[in-house]
Amino acid sequence: MTQPVLLETDGLITTLTINRPDARNAMSIEILEGMHRAVDGLASSATSVLVITGAGKAFCAGMDLKAVLIELSGDASVGEELLTSLARLTLKIRNLHQVVVASVNGAAIGGGCGLTCVCDVTVSHKDAKLGFPEVDLGICPAVIAPWVVKKLGAGRARKAMLMGGVMNGQEAFDIGLVDHLAEDRDGLDALTETVANRLATGGPKALSATKKLLNELDGSLEEAMVLKGAKLSASVLASPPAQKALSARLKR
Repeated sequence: MTQPVLLETDGLITTLTINRPDARNAMSIEILEGMHRAVDGLASSATSVLVITGAGKAFCAGMDLKAVLIELSGDASVGEELLTSLARLTLKIRNLHQVVVASVNGAAIGGGCGLTCVCDVTVSHKDAKLGFPEVDLGICPAVIAPWVVKKLGAGRARKAMLMGGVMNGQEAFDIGLVDHLAEDRDGLDALTETVANRLATGGPKALSATKKLLNELDGSLEEAMVLKGAKLSASVLASPPAQKALSARLKR
């Protein structure tokens, strides 16, 4: 059986790879469970930097749409289970003592793009596709909204999430969604390595203490709001209009 998540450690840097390339690393229950296990293990690791990336050509295409389509899954609770798991995962990632770097190798869509906002630093390339198209599908992106607001600020987050659609890596860099930008996919690995190595030169205790303080200052420890977002997203997801839109999308 293919491992849903791959972990590799080199000195002070651990790389977590979401390993579902055939589905553009969409978040299924198995993927989220694998990520929870990996992140739980990293809490006691001596590494000081964590890089999150995706196998193949995508970073993460968001939720597994087939799994949350009730006519296919036969279970209306799957959507809430996925969204709650994602919400709790984002809190765990934000609270890791490691500095977390998102290396966005390809599409980071919806919840996948929200995942990049949870990370401390985002690295990508000009041809990558990022964005929040949930409203285009009749879905509410509330589960990731707190992290998008913290990353972009309220005004830019409001525009990005209400307008929907996707943007390229350059556009994402211009609005602050991406922090370091490579010219193309070929240059991403080298740029990610440079950023991760630079972060790893910092004192582990200093990095951890600084991150903890920043989390307190920006309200990252407010668990109730993140979990509230998951419930709101789940309620909209289960509605007939959202299910109809998802069904039409999958039939394309």
